Amino acid sequence: MTDQKSLSSRAWAELLLLALVWGGVFLSVRIALNEVGVLSTVAHRALWAALVLWGLVFALRLPVPRAWPVWGAFLVMGLLNNIIPFTLLNWSQLHIESGLTAILNSATAIFGVLLASLFLADERLSARKLAGVCIGFLGVATAIGLENLRNFDIRSLAQLAVLTATLSYAFAGVWARKNLAGLPPLVAAAGMLTATMLIMVPLAWHVEGPLSLALRVETLAAIAYYALVATVLAYLLYYRVLAMAGSGNLMLVTLLMPPIAILLGWAVLGEALHPRALLGFAILAFGLLILDGRLFLYLRNRV
Repeated sequence: MTDQKSLSSRAWAELLLLALVWGGVFLSVRIALNEVGVLSTVAHRALWAALVLWGLVFALRLPVPRAWPVWGAFLVMGLLNNIIPFTLLNWSQLHIESGLTAILNSATAIFGVLLASLFLADERLSARKLAGVCIGFLGVATAIGLENLRNFDIRSLAQLAVLTATLSYAFAGVWARKNLAGLPPLVAAAGMLTATMLIMVPLAWHVEGPLSLALRVETLAAIAYYALVATVLAYLLYYRVLAMAGSGNLMLVTLLMPPIAILLGWAVLGEALHPRALLGFAILAFGLLILDGRLFLYLRNRV
């Protein structure tokens, strides 16, 4: 990483809040899935988040893109960053623990670094990054348990679905760098979620029936959380931390989210994780720390 800004107390507080918000999305989605279909959970998230974000865009009088190529880029971004990963992650949570989903989702940072080195000229894969990627993949393999893939079942498929979602997120990051640079973050998010909404609402309606708000209170609360708090509020927090502490520090959120998701899954859903999954997360976290680089720079300077 070239960005080595230090974290202020305020930046740490907002980074922890962001991790708490995103760590809770796995629990809220799992609660909603008790009553709402997989496609409908994605449609609800895109619909309500897009409406709120456009309200913010118009309130702040931000320029709205009119060029068709920009909206085409929003469509691709919606597919890569929302439709594919949200659908796969939501479906996977029907078959594996929300904590394990969060652990495997941390591989987004690993795939992100690898794909950026392949497609972006200014983000080459250094020896340190390569070591971090390799250790990160070892952590993912440990969490999954490669022996489970020899005895292939729905649980193994769900874990592979999560990894496919993280790969889609990584491609989305590269696509955004190449095609959405220069747009105000709120406009980019609103456009992306609008494209998602225009696909997912009709698709969910056709497959699972029209979206309904005649749901249990806990389901409505879960939808409100993952659509408004874990999408709109988290997006605003994301860019605040980015401005305060830089992109390198944002990687730390991928280390903080899984423990929060694991604790929430245990406390609310009674989920338990195999010790292998926790060991895999520890190895993955070590790989992410190597990718980040600052801990080792600090230790070297202390010697």
